[in-house]
Amino acid sequence: MAHIPDDLKYSKDHEWVRSSAKGQVKIGITDHAQRQLGDVVYVEQPKSGDRFEASEPFGSVESVKAVSEIYMPVAGTIESVNESLSDEPEQLNTDPYGEGWIVQVKLADPKELDELLTAAAYADYVKQESE
Repeated sequence: MAHIPDDLKYSKDHEWVRSSAKGQVKIGITDHAQRQLGDVVYVEQPKSGDRFEASEPFGSVESVKAVSEIYMPVAGTIESVNESLSDEPEQLNTDPYGEGWIVQVKLADPKELDELLTAAAYADYVKQESE
């Protein structure tokens, strides 16, 4: 079973969201997602200042198996991107909830966080999806 930290929120597209500074969140892909992808070899990221709506693709992850789009779990503006992923995309595999974060976003509406899944709800979703 994939690791699912309790202190994060999750999307059904397998992204996680961690609240950081006021009105800001970090976003990455879940442990389940990186396991499905296999060894990550490249991460395409947006630029700082780009704005995205919830559920809109904002980048992609290329692995030895496939290229998969990454979807914005909440609407907002990109504050920063994890530059280290350019040289070390495998951080998505080795530390998906830490050094493997992808973008930091300034939320358009912090209430959108309430619409995301809790860890327990995400675990149930992953279980149903794999049955």
